[in-house]
Amino acid sequence: MDDSIQLLSVDQFSRFLEEGSIEDAVAYLERLRTADTVERRKKGVRRVREVARERPSEFAPVLSSLTGFLVDEHRSVRLTTVKLFVVVAEADPQAVASFVPSIADRLADEDEFYYVRARAAEALGYVALEQPEAVASPDVVADLRIGLTFDEPEVREKLAKALEYIALGDQDRLRHHVGDLATHLDDSEELVRYHLCTAIVAVGCAYPDALSEHVDALADRLSDDSPFVRGRAAEALGVLVRSEPDASIPNVSISSVSSVTGEDSEDFLVDRLHFVADVLDDDDVLDTNDVTDTDDVIADRQGGRNRCDVGTVRSIRAGTADVVTKIESVDDDSCPNCGVSIPGGGPPFCPQCGRPR
Repeated sequence: MDDSIQLLSVDQFSRFLEEGSIEDAVAYLERLRTADTVERRKKGVRRVREVARERPSEFAPVLSSLTGFLVDEHRSVRLTTVKLFVVVAEADPQAVASFVPSIADRLADEDEFYYVRARAAEALGYVALEQPEAVASPDVVADLRIGLTFDEPEVREKLAKALEYIALGDQDRLRHHVGDLATHLDDSEELVRYHLCTAIVAVGCAYPDALSEHVDALADRLSDDSPFVRGRAAEALGVLVRSEPDASIPNVSISSVSSVTGEDSEDFLVDRLHFVADVLDDDDVLDTNDVTDTDDVIADRQGGRNRCDVGTVRSIRAGTADVVTKIESVDDDSCPNCGVSIPGGGPPFCPQCGRPR
């Protein structure tokens, strides 16, 4: 083996990118890929990923040299690599679009480590948000939908997020799969329910008739423990009624807002309940019994915050990442070893360094 990889630090690799020395950067990665120990490859890719976090837009010319790590014989290397693709895809989805087949293979591999499949779905989702035509093939959509039955909540969450992003990128792609999404709206994980509800709202914005057969499943979410899930469910029902005024929906009441904790979550839910009331043109929907600060709620209804964007794909795209951050921050923990944030309900070990929580 060529040990020259040991003579070059990741700082040198970073300088190669910064100076546009792509051939040297590619050569660095090729030497790393053939390193004789899994630990050396894993640590090397992890350090390269840190460079990607700092300057993801510079990685497009070297991504083809990283696809080989996606099929490394050791799952820790594959996991670290696919997480690198997530970093780049979030910042520069166009750069990753050409490598969708390689990433999709990790998602489709039934023998693959479930965290690798989850991160592959996440990377595909970021690309789908901007370039759904590159991702949302029938096979990929099927793999994502089937994956919603996986036992591991971390996998279901990432797959649901990818489906949400596909819906936000092109509502037609999931138009005929709303029933499949609605089947999983009772998932035990809040983020899974939130992502799927959001995907359904996005589809409904363009094709409200696609929601008409799934009113019961959405209505069940009006009593969800999560104010964000409840808000999205109400928004979906409002979108349906906006297009089909005669559609039969359950009583959507604001009275449950008193159980919401946190101002942001309360605002999110109240805005969407008001949206339903506006669509129905029915003040009776705003049952303010048992609501804290009733006067504020009524004043808000009469001309407070601007809610004209509720029920649009644009507003969902603009705000869904912030909602996810709020959900994750409610029950969040950090690895005592490497400090990486681990959402509540996450694995019993750190997905970055492997230390037990």
